[in-house]
Amino acid sequence: MSKFSTPGVYTEEVPLLPQSVAEVSTAVPAFIGYTEKTEKNGESIKNTAYRISTLLEFKELFGGAQSASFNVTVNEGVINDIAVTPPKHTLYHAIDLYFKNGGGDCYIVSIGSYEDTPNSASFMAGLEAVSKEDEPTLIMLGEATQLEPADYHLVCQTALSQCQELKDRFCIFDIQNKDERAATFRNGIGTKNLKYGAAYTPYLQTSLTYKYQEENVIISGSSAQETIKLEIDEAITIVYNGAAQDNPKVKINKGSGNTPSFSIEEATLTITNVGDGTEASKVIEAWDDSTGKGDFDIIVIESAALVKSNTRAENLVVSGGDGADTNLFAIKETQSELYNRIVSEVSKQRIILPPSPAVAGAYATTDRERGVWKAPANVSLNGVIAPVKKITSKDQEQLNIDSNNGKSINAIRGFVGKGTLVWGARTLDGNSNEWRYVPVRRLFNMIEESTKKASQFAVFESNDAVTWLKVKAMIESFLYGIWQQGGLAGATEEQAYFVNIGLGKTMTQEDILNGRMIAEIGLAAVRPAEFIILKFSHKLQEA
Repeated sequence: MSKFSTPGVYTEEVPLLPQSVAEVSTAVPAFIGYTEKTEKNGESIKNTAYRISTLLEFKELFGGAQSASFNVTVNEGVINDIAVTPPKHTLYHAIDLYFKNGGGDCYIVSIGSYEDTPNSASFMAGLEAVSKEDEPTLIMLGEATQLEPADYHLVCQTALSQCQELKDRFCIFDIQNKDERAATFRNGIGTKNLKYGAAYTPYLQTSLTYKYQEENVIISGSSAQETIKLEIDEAITIVYNGAAQDNPKVKINKGSGNTPSFSIEEATLTITNVGDGTEASKVIEAWDDSTGKGDFDIIVIESAALVKSNTRAENLVVSGGDGADTNLFAIKETQSELYNRIVSEVSKQRIILPPSPAVAGAYATTDRERGVWKAPANVSLNGVIAPVKKITSKDQEQLNIDSNNGKSINAIRGFVGKGTLVWGARTLDGNSNEWRYVPVRRLFNMIEESTKKASQFAVFESNDAVTWLKVKAMIESFLYGIWQQGGLAGATEEQAYFVNIGLGKTMTQEDILNGRMIAEIGLAAVRPAEFIILKFSHKLQEA
């Protein structure tokens, strides 16, 4: 009660509306992996979670994609084959795919640079950084698939333990590409905390292109390998059959003798005793009699006098022929037509990624458009050409239902006329009637976290009927809203949920004496119609 000491008119605002529950975010993934940059303004940003909203923010803070390398085989001017060595680190591409599939705000934890080799200790440190953040609700370990299976499974188990401890997040796992039947993953993941994770397979052929440096596009084959020539006044051609990286040169000295002589040092050919009036045939004759020619050769074009008589080392020019491997940069000026064709073909190569980034985007889109209680399945994926492996209905039987331990694996499948769809919504705890489905687990995560945060006001309040009524009304109002949106099953409120709190209901006198206020909440979560069965029969003729 306010105390008034001075005569006058006073106003007081009396709160009549009950406390409300604010729904927490449900699809905020935390990506853990390696980035180009690990420093900002001279300070390390490793093992620190940063919140971003766009791919541009990622590039500004963490840099771009790691470059790939290519080996292009060219014969007689025809490109026969392009082999790609993908980058070790693909976090940049994963973020790109996530945003292309409708992803929103997310957290990034850099655990090292592109020079680092993936290791389990770094991912453990990244998980520790994620555990300190309250907002992330999805843990993403796509880059960890490059680890050895035992190390990858250990990282996954640690992530599940974090989910069990904090009870506000969920793991999206990938089945490693070499794990054909998912048996290795099922054996390695263990049996603890499986309700907090879901696994997806196979990898996806995306529409994303590789970043590359022209020097890392190696060209081999008869037409693409270097023959390097220098024409001297249309009299002779000097050919170098080594690699362009050797930077071959030729130097012509006038000298004082009459017979041309030759010496080679560090890919530089020096021709001495060549002056005005020296015949090309004389140079060829001397060359044929010389030894230690290395990768050089001299070819006569026509009988004419050589007029070169300086000591300047000339750079050799690249042209077609047989020889050692070259690269895209080396032929840019001299073989522009071949250069353009190779650039065109390299740009057609597409990146293969684990499915989890695209699935996380599907989670975010489904939550935003339908609600967290809607299964994130039968959803088309953007930026995806096709799964790298076609999974049939027969194949999916072994993935979807594991009769031994219930470790269900969700398939990503391509359908004619529909594209690539997420075709499963089961957690790893597939044998549990309570936690079999991803939307059920994530719905409970959301409601638990939302009510937990909203109930903070009651800490240190009087543990009596007034406070109990406030808490009950607050939670019931929140659950009523979810039920109206279709998040809870039941024709009436009583069928959809209940909230009990009070002495003799959820608490004993001892609980009150010990400062415990206990609310009991029951939810009838909606479950996806995973198997739709249409029964047909013949209707007998009646007339």
